[in-house]
Amino acid sequence: MKPVQEKGAAIIMVMLIVALATLLATYIARQQSLWQRQIESHFDRTQARQFGIAGIDWARAILADDARVSTTDHAGEMWAAKLPALPVDDGEVSGLIEDQQGRFNLNRLVRNGVVSTKDLATFQHLLGLLGLPVDLANAVTDWIDSDSEVRYAGGAEDIFYLSLPQPYRTANRPLAEIGELILVRGFNEKIIARLKPYISVLPVVAPINVNFAPPEVLAAMLPDLSLSDARQLAYQRRGKPFKDLDDFKNRLPRGLNQVLPEDFGVESQFFMVTGRAKIGTAQMTTQALLQRAGVWPMVIWQTLR
Repeated sequence: MKPVQEKGAAIIMVMLIVALATLLATYIARQQSLWQRQIESHFDRTQARQFGIAGIDWARAILADDARVSTTDHAGEMWAAKLPALPVDDGEVSGLIEDQQGRFNLNRLVRNGVVSTKDLATFQHLLGLLGLPVDLANAVTDWIDSDSEVRYAGGAEDIFYLSLPQPYRTANRPLAEIGELILVRGFNEKIIARLKPYISVLPVVAPINVNFAPPEVLAAMLPDLSLSDARQLAYQRRGKPFKDLDDFKNRLPRGLNQVLPEDFGVESQFFMVTGRAKIGTAQMTTQALLQRAGVWPMVIWQTLR
């Protein structure tokens, strides 16, 4: 009887060993598959990242070439055309260069540490044209200026921000990028999205490029210019861009003579580059702010996500 019991135990042991070996083999196969997918995903992300970086260099080359042949920037130039999705190995890439000097630069609100009442009034006018609370301009001004004094209704300094559930201090410095507005009193994602086509955040105060300025920005910069007249100017420039500041002045309605060269121009230094790459399962968006000082543009900042 004992040999039969031993034989049964041996069979059970063999079956257990086979089962364990099968489980182990399955586990190893799954781990290898997971490892392979991770390697492939990492490779795809690396490729997408490289395409993104290459896209910034492509934009710099395009803008440098444009600077050699033209002193006027407008929407009809080659660099302003959106790059359609182009096929690459196992994916596609696309890109876009956008002028930033046709928009109202929020850092104009404070110049050399002093609030610019003229630019504050302009931004308030722009907010009104867009149907947004004009007090938002005061909140941005307080966020940028270097003091701790609330000057205008709707403004806010450390006392307000430190009282929030998650407290923080006022920046008291120029804005670095538009997304920072989410920290400013009164702003939310919806308001920022509404404002985004009309504003920029640039490190220096530069003239508004009238060939790119939306009608609302033109009307805000020139208080005596109606929005309907501003829209007519924007429509005209589609077929015939302003060649210089005198050309812009000549096309304004009669009686408008407050056009200053420090406020307006037909050239741009600042451009936003956005590139998207999809390789395999990986997607990468690259964004960079470029400044074309001289010929070859320099990168002010860039993000990869």
